[in-house]
Amino acid sequence: MFEEIKINPGQKQEYINKGYWGNRTLLDCWEESVEKYPDREYVADDRGFRYTYGQMDEAASKVAAYLLEKGIKPRDVVSFQLPIWSEFALLTIACYKAGAVAHPIAMSYEEKELIRSMTVTESKAYFGPTFFYKTDYESRILAVKDKLPLLKAIVLVDYAKEKRSSLPVLRDILRESKPLKKEQCCHDLTGQDIAVILCTSGTTGGTKGVLLTHDNIRCSEEAFNRELGLTKEDIMFMPAPLNHATGFHHGVIAPMLIGAKLILQQKYRCKEAIRLMNQERCTYSMGATPFIYDILRELESSKGSLPYLKFYLCGGAPVPGYMVQRAWKHKILLCEVYGSTESVPHVFVRPWEALELNGSASGRAVEGVEVKVVDDEGKEVPRGVPGEELSRGPNVFVGYLKDRKITDEMLDDDGWFHSGDLCVMDEKGNIRIIGRKKDMIVRGGENLNSNEINDNLEGCPGMGDHTIIGMPDDRLGERICAFAVPLPGCEDLNLEALIAYLKEKKVPKRFWPERLELIDRIPHTGSGKVKKYLLQEELKRRTKG
Repeated sequence: MFEEIKINPGQKQEYINKGYWGNRTLLDCWEESVEKYPDREYVADDRGFRYTYGQMDEAASKVAAYLLEKGIKPRDVVSFQLPIWSEFALLTIACYKAGAVAHPIAMSYEEKELIRSMTVTESKAYFGPTFFYKTDYESRILAVKDKLPLLKAIVLVDYAKEKRSSLPVLRDILRESKPLKKEQCCHDLTGQDIAVILCTSGTTGGTKGVLLTHDNIRCSEEAFNRELGLTKEDIMFMPAPLNHATGFHHGVIAPMLIGAKLILQQKYRCKEAIRLMNQERCTYSMGATPFIYDILRELESSKGSLPYLKFYLCGGAPVPGYMVQRAWKHKILLCEVYGSTESVPHVFVRPWEALELNGSASGRAVEGVEVKVVDDEGKEVPRGVPGEELSRGPNVFVGYLKDRKITDEMLDDDGWFHSGDLCVMDEKGNIRIIGRKKDMIVRGGENLNSNEINDNLEGCPGMGDHTIIGMPDDRLGERICAFAVPLPGCEDLNLEALIAYLKEKKVPKRFWPERLELIDRIPHTGSGKVKKYLLQEELKRRTKG
């Protein structure tokens, strides 16, 4: 099924020669940690589930035995649609014990998306909850199972609600199955085999299956752990969905490479998150901007603290300097990270540089990763000149599942991933993301950066979450439209008040929004990026009305 993976032969040999790629798989890494740290805790969640490395190994071995019994073979795909539960990590490790490819599915996927995603991946097994947060997932999978003839097994996780059907449940497998012995696990794969298929966030309206190898993930997270100075004593709090690159790589995988610990909260709630981080003595966390924004606001209003948290890694959007300073008031170093599902955060601000950079950069590349900035013709531009960010390294994905055309558009023959993001690189190699190519608003022939315009809105009285999009205009090509969530009691927020605020800040007139649309919620992906295509559709509806 993975015949179309794209790896530059020269780069492959270079990565093997340098020791980045080889025969070690994530199963090998897991087994090494289990042998070293059997009694250390690997994962705990806010439902009271806790697993040591040894306990998780036994549980995953039982599920792997069940998969083999159902006819799952090495390189077959196993899909699972789970909340931020410890069972997510369990199933990931079970896949690797069986030699299967993990395919985590977003909780938001409904019938049509389930059929499409599991058909294209040729999935052989599905695990999902009976029920979670107002949604009946048991009914959902029952409604589509007859349209998925390749499925050999469907298993329910029934901790939230008892099952109604005759489908097997995970708790019975854990109670009744005999665990695979170490020598029975799949050790026939190499680092270049596919380990996971992750779906992109879909900020442009579509999703693609991103193929990542064991080497891609292992190299990315080993370098990340090393450069952050993380050890087995560290405890990570992961608030982001685990089916996204942030949650999967930095939550599920990174801690287990070093014997560290992962803390999960099934549904993010700020006050409970702070309590959980203090209870578990979490030393670092990572997620999108909205998470840290809420945490800082809560700490300020409650005069609380996070005494064990050393740093917070923040992705999904540029981190402004004032946020870095707000975090430091609580002794938290706020460090921007940058990357994508295809080239998992490969640039980041080192904690010891966070205060000095103060939001002026997204950071430098991780060891082993090359970054360059190019113009529209693909030529590298001088330092300080804006251009598109390209990355190449052992972490970069090897193609989109069954879509060679898009693979060739995004991943060139020399192994460079074309991000579509605009950035500027300084003399030290730090880059500053200034937006996406498609985020530029071309107003009367002038290119205006929507992120810069959006930053100017911060602090406007009565305004909560906000973003900027381009609004089609016959004369100028585009005009500036702001979408904003009014704070409670400020539902009369208007464009005049916004302009008055920008005037007071001495923001140049060409950066003023020309339309303000109030909305109940700005739509974000699970990784924190704004779904601007949905706002474009909403604006069309409103202007037609």
